[in-house]
Amino acid sequence: MFPLRLNTKDILAHGLKQQFLNTNHAKMYLAINIVAIESCVVGKSNLYRRSDLERVNGSLKPRKETNRREGEYGLAIFGSFLAEDNMIASALWHELDLRHDLSCDVAHNAIGKMTLTDYVWRRVRWIRVRKHMVLAATILEPFTENLVASSIAAASVKYLFGVSPWVFLPIHHSAWLWVDLDVYESLAGHPLPAHERWKFIGAWCMRELLTLPIWFLAMCGDEVTWRGKRYQVLRAGQVRRTASGGTRNGGFWKGWWHRRGESLSQYESLPINEPI
Repeated sequence: MFPLRLNTKDILAHGLKQQFLNTNHAKMYLAINIVAIESCVVGKSNLYRRSDLERVNGSLKPRKETNRREGEYGLAIFGSFLAEDNMIASALWHELDLRHDLSCDVAHNAIGKMTLTDYVWRRVRWIRVRKHMVLAATILEPFTENLVASSIAAASVKYLFGVSPWVFLPIHHSAWLWVDLDVYESLAGHPLPAHERWKFIGAWCMRELLTLPIWFLAMCGDEVTWRGKRYQVLRAGQVRRTASGGTRNGGFWKGWWHRRGESLSQYESLPINEPI
């Protein structure tokens, strides 16, 4: 299932979020699930068997039914992970050797009130979580984006065939936009309405331009805000509560300098039974 953002509010942030969910995000999840080299699920649209969930503990190591102790397995164990949906899927994949699959149905995900700042920090939050869960994939992520891929391709084509970037890049960007439009139409089940095309293209261009700055910002920190509370992201995507100002409130360099001498003992641990 894929989240199709219902365009309930015609504002910039919602257009950017719609772009991300219905183009880049969808392509990434389709590709990873087709090659099936690792678990990859979309939050808020998953179905698990409770009997399977009660057999995993988030260790991502093949499970043995022997020496099982009560309280070390099941849903509550994943309460300390910010991306608990993805961690559950990974546990089923690695611990029980169970594979999941994509449904042909579309999960309609209505986005609430959102500003441009909210969009940026939401993207930063999930990149920081992924950085601690799948570092290699997160480092390679920019190479799946249009601007980076087109720059590498343009340099290669110029070197090999002498084609000017001014000729190659418009063709490349147009082809990339066409693919994204096709993905959007496949999810929506209908062509993009004519009166929304320029808004779609405008939001598409802005999302492409914001991608690298957001990625660099996310890679330069470990703290995130979730439902008004601040957490530090730890190994495997677990989190600890913190009361420090962090990168969002005080700026990256100020927050980094303030935290240089801090130890993890200054962070409040998040109980596994406390929802986040």
